[in-house]
Amino acid sequence: MTVEPDLLSLSIVCPPPDEGGVEVRPIVNGRDLLADVLPGDVGGSRYLGVGPRYLLDRDGPLYATATPHEARLAWSGCGAEECCGALYVTVTRDGDHVVWAGWRDPANQDVALPELRFTAAQYEAEVLRAGEDRSWEWPAGAVARLLEAGLRGRGDWLLRWECELKDVWASRKQPDRIHVILMHPPTGPIRIFPGSSSG
Repeated sequence: MTVEPDLLSLSIVCPPPDEGGVEVRPIVNGRDLLADVLPGDVGGSRYLGVGPRYLLDRDGPLYATATPHEARLAWSGCGAEECCGALYVTVTRDGDHVVWAGWRDPANQDVALPELRFTAAQYEAEVLRAGEDRSWEWPAGAVARLLEAGLRGRGDWLLRWECELKDVWASRKQPDRIHVILMHPPTGPIRIFPGSSSG
């Protein structure tokens, strides 16, 4: 008996700035994974999807490789994972498929989601499509993303400045402001890695 592959769609939800942050909602086989599969106690979801800047940027955690790696899909409550929780999945490229398995939540041991298996072509096309969709991004958010990529791509500048780039972000509540955090002296070897802020 052949099992039909799962289908992935990534929905980017962008509420008004005073009603929450931009989040990515994974839709699997037509169902919102965070709302339908893991409902909250009082209707709705107990999880909020993480931001597209973290999840969908080039080489972000949804991009599948033969080496298994974890992707944080969602967070909950106060944002402290050990207290309120976060939803992680291990993403692996397995031949012509991408597998989501090994679900975990540091605060909730009752996460028991099944393994999901997507055809690699459909999965990769959807991740690429969602990553190229910038309709949710406001001008300062775009500048912050590009500035962070530029600074992380110029490790020689950070070495010369004796600084470590901690974060670059823009808040939709302050649409004309960009925040840059540099640590001097660096707390360790200067690391160049993708950012994790979502705005």
